[in-house]
Amino acid sequence: MASTACLRLPFLPGRARSANPASASPSPRRMPLKCSAANGNASSDSISPASPRRLAVSDGVDSLDVNGLRRPPAPVSSNTVPTARDPHWLPRPLTSVDVMAASGEGLRVAYQGCPGAYSEAAAKKAYSNCLTVPCEHFHTAFQAVQDRLVDRAVLPLENSLGGSIHRNYDLLLRHSLHIVGEVRLAVRHCLLANPGVKIENLTSAMSHPQALAQCEQTLTELGIEHREAVDDTAGAAKFVAEQMLQDTGAIASSLAAELYGLDILAENIQDDEDNVTRFMMLAREPVIPRTDKPFKTSIVFSLEEGPGQLFKALAVFALRQINLTKIESRPHKKRPLRVADGCSSTLKQFDYLFYVDLEASMADPKTQNALGNLKEFTTLLRVLGSYPKDMSEA
Repeated sequence: MASTACLRLPFLPGRARSANPASASPSPRRMPLKCSAANGNASSDSISPASPRRLAVSDGVDSLDVNGLRRPPAPVSSNTVPTARDPHWLPRPLTSVDVMAASGEGLRVAYQGCPGAYSEAAAKKAYSNCLTVPCEHFHTAFQAVQDRLVDRAVLPLENSLGGSIHRNYDLLLRHSLHIVGEVRLAVRHCLLANPGVKIENLTSAMSHPQALAQCEQTLTELGIEHREAVDDTAGAAKFVAEQMLQDTGAIASSLAAELYGLDILAENIQDDEDNVTRFMMLAREPVIPRTDKPFKTSIVFSLEEGPGQLFKALAVFALRQINLTKIESRPHKKRPLRVADGCSSTLKQFDYLFYVDLEASMADPKTQNALGNLKEFTTLLRVLGSYPKDMSEA
């Protein structure tokens, strides 16, 4: 019998067949869902590829509503039941930090300086039962919050005598943290020295540069001519105590004197009695803005070059009766210089960022409308935080 040649066909996986071959069609392609991120970043705002792309204020506060920013979930009435597929109606699960935030019990709060610094006192005022964590530098405290080593940070923003702490304004842009509150602290400087040392024995005073400047006149009247600047007030007290200096005093708080075993030679030696520092409270997640209590909102923006640009930017708030409590300009570090319009390429000028504090809540529609209007002619707009205003005594 003649051999039969066998043709080998490639193996194909079986397919489900319908009863009517003519009606068979490939199953539709499934598209993956993209759920919105927990922190409310606009880049993850859509839930499907077909959703329209929405504008958002860069790194803003959760639950906003400016050109697509989300508002806080509205209360559900008995007649209105949200659909199961609407992620905006789903509440964020409470965390241990949420539970601890009311009294501060169990919260780890970072501050800059040594134990006994004014920043530690501000942290204790903001969160009375917290565990304070000292940090060597401002950027260390920022990074500690971002890396979840601590829950909060309390850092100075401005002083009534010394002005703004520019370093912290710059760090706000470098980190994706939110301002969740503010606290004001009255600064009461003391002249400290080792036990047995008298004021007439002192020839030098050591402290933070701002503290030295705030006590300049008093130190001169006391006959202390030499000044030594260090990183923080409590650090000065610690150094004087550790080195057992007999001719050098430290300008620091009464708490620092107690911690490091120093005598208080003089109290309230600041030249101006109204010496108040405003601190910001930082967290990884923003607070939900409200309208039933006084709120402040902090923003930063930059503008295109041209006459009247800053006037137009501020007018969006004036037209809506929104009060501004602070405006601060800082050179834009990513674009420090730009060519002036109508000039040769060799002539350049600074490009600026504007930090503004508003007496308004992001839950207020007029604030949302103002920022929506502002975004039309800004090159950068970011909400740094919307938070309760500090109404307590400094």
